[in-house]
Amino acid sequence: MIRTISSESVTEGHPDKVCDYIADSVLDAALEIDKDSRIACEVACATGLVTVLGEFDTATDFIDVQKIARGAIEEIGYTDPALGFCASGCAVLSAIVGQSPDISRGVLESIEVRTGIAKDEYDRVGAGDQGMMFGYACSETEELMPLPITLAHKLTKTLTEVRKSGELSFLRPDGKAMVALDYENGVPVRVRSVVVSAQHTPDVSDESLREGITECVIKRAVPAKLLKGAEILINPTGRFVIGGPAGDTGVTGRKIIVDTYGGAIPHGGGAFSGKDASKVDRSASYYARYACKNLVAAGLCEKVMLQVGYAIGRARPVSLYVDTFGTGDDEAVKKAALRVFDFRPAAIIDSLGLKNPIYKKTTNYGHFGKKDLPWEKVDAAERLR
Repeated sequence: MIRTISSESVTEGHPDKVCDYIADSVLDAALEIDKDSRIACEVACATGLVTVLGEFDTATDFIDVQKIARGAIEEIGYTDPALGFCASGCAVLSAIVGQSPDISRGVLESIEVRTGIAKDEYDRVGAGDQGMMFGYACSETEELMPLPITLAHKLTKTLTEVRKSGELSFLRPDGKAMVALDYENGVPVRVRSVVVSAQHTPDVSDESLREGITECVIKRAVPAKLLKGAEILINPTGRFVIGGPAGDTGVTGRKIIVDTYGGAIPHGGGAFSGKDASKVDRSASYYARYACKNLVAAGLCEKVMLQVGYAIGRARPVSLYVDTFGTGDDEAVKKAALRVFDFRPAAIIDSLGLKNPIYKKTTNYGHFGKKDLPWEKVDAAERLR
């Protein structure tokens, strides 16, 4: 049976990702000063404008949001006023308040503490919100990630690399890519289609644009054996000169499927960027990925999804669900996960070092599958066997 699965990715110059990157830059700046900072930073951007909103609880009296936002925009590559959005020329507005004491109370003094059932230090810190978070891993790629999202990220990352290096000098920061992949009996066999939309200068010819992206981006990112016979669509509207925040409003947290597994599994709904690790939307999703990757690396299954549920203010999860999609014993895998992994927020933060300012490097091209992130380690695999 043939099934076709599509996944998309966006470049760092996409307006939503501009917002995500600014938010994570602000978070890192706070953590560099105070590792116990609790930050919920939201950003919106449009033509010539950035607005930074949020609830901050940190020991530092001043975070230079203007400087941080402009630095992030410059790193992305918006430095030319002709683009309608640039680091030096945009207005940066901020509206930041302290964290609600009702939320803070639940984080600093968990239900377990208030009811007298706390057994250790990890029971003292409650979850910063309610919700369900998902983790996933599979044996399709070296990174133990689904192949469609892996290829989509390679396309957008390559788009950015050839832009910043000057190899394709006509490219501008905004861009998107999508890959549709055919699976036969659960195994990826061929790419059905590749879609690339890349912002460009007004003077480049259609021929140069298509040839450059085909040769320097698509053929480098997608293996030839998978690409043979695929339909290739480049800038399907015929023109993509106006882009970035000047072409479409950006908002933090709108690329949650790009950030995770490309739609291969459900998503709990919570976004990542701009949130410190007390927000289980982020930290528990990272830890669930860590657990799933180690379960696959240990050989207990070839594919696994894990869902963990939390109540705000409670340290211990309210639920844990495991599905190996027929590649393992679900109950045995769940028991192994509960034996090795501690899903309480304080334990997660301690295990993965999530009070460190590491978040800017998570923002673009997926939060999972990057070798240098702590939740991508497989150091627990031996204990699971």
